[in-house]
Amino acid sequence: MIKHRGFPSRLPGSEFQFTIRRPNKKGAVKLISRKRYADRRHVDRMADSAFMEALWTQFGEEPFERGNLDAGRLSWLFEQEVFPAEDPFDPESYEALLRIDKGRAMTSFPEVFEE
Repeated sequence: MIKHRGFPSRLPGSEFQFTIRRPNKKGAVKLISRKRYADRRHVDRMADSAFMEALWTQFGEEPFERGNLDAGRLSWLFEQEVFPAEDPFDPESYEALLRIDKGRAMTSFPEVFEE
């Protein structure tokens, strides 16, 4: 499992985790697409925005390996702003390649892309 050096481990001042420390002995947790509803708590929306900003800063539009990114946090963006970058895609692999759809990410998180 690749560890993304320089990637924030969590949302500062919270318990929202962005990375994991070590691989799961049973294998990677499966990525699923989680629906974000409009009535989510403000702090949940802040965590999504901060995670997207960290992804964009670290990887941009280039494909990236899932590695030590937290499956729970990644699942909030999966198949909405972050998509598989390979076919076939294994949602239970630490080596799976992902990419950010900049157009969708800009629509969902305009604050991340403001200049």
